[in-house]
Amino acid sequence: MNTSVEVYKFAVFGGALTVMGGCMVMEMGAPRRDENGAIIEDEFSPMPIVLQYLRRTWKELTFYEKMIKEPSREKLLPDPLPAPYQPTYTLVLEFTDILVHPDWSYQTGWRFKKRPGVDQFLQQVANSDYEVVIFTSENAFMIWPVIDKLDPENKFIAYRLFRDSTHFIDGVHVKNLDGLNRDLSKVIVVDWNKQATKFHPQNALILKKWKGADDDTALLDLANLLQTIAMSNVLDVREVLTYYSQFDDPIAAFRENQRKLMEQMEEKEKENKTNNPPIASSWIRSFTRR
Repeated sequence: MNTSVEVYKFAVFGGALTVMGGCMVMEMGAPRRDENGAIIEDEFSPMPIVLQYLRRTWKELTFYEKMIKEPSREKLLPDPLPAPYQPTYTLVLEFTDILVHPDWSYQTGWRFKKRPGVDQFLQQVANSDYEVVIFTSENAFMIWPVIDKLDPENKFIAYRLFRDSTHFIDGVHVKNLDGLNRDLSKVIVVDWNKQATKFHPQNALILKKWKGADDDTALLDLANLLQTIAMSNVLDVREVLTYYSQFDDPIAAFRENQRKLMEQMEEKEKENKTNNPPIASSWIRSFTRR
């Protein structure tokens, strides 16, 4: 009895799939028509009618697959502005878990929590010779209004790129920096997902994923790192990023390097004071010497 029921279920399921497949072929494989209803000839018109429908259906399915897996356009950003209006460096930022974190509660439902220091960070880097680009694997319809709230007057974020600008490979939305239309020696991409930047790992600064902690200071340290790069007029940012890519936490490594540098500067200053006393002190001693 149970066997009969199972066979019946499979038969119904198979029949439903057959009907759905047939409807899809009839819809997607039908020849196109002009405004008067006349059939428009295409490369499949000379074929037998069944083969025509199958080949058109396959072409449509391949087209939709390409739409999902490849960026919607080759050139993701417009041409750079003429000098001196174009910033020297381009900063590409993942939005989710770098600048904000999706948070849910019974009281508010879903909302995006701003990372500590995000406002100061955006202002600081935008005023430090960086063209700021949001390049996220999220959908535009969900993230666009959040970016509007973060930068309502479009003062700091120059461009916005979303999921439709990525390559979909092995379940990951990969960001191809070749499409940015910028000199890659001046492009820095900040992300938490190493796979999302695998086309250009030498341009990537991979941070730890921010999960909403209120005591986080990573963005402030990141701003200092980026400012240091800009003030140093680094010719190829990939050299700096390759160095920091060896650390699990590049921001902590930069913070430690800064601490060591300050200690060295303090030691140097002490040595200079010891070897070269202040002018005023030397002048007084020269007039009070017996």
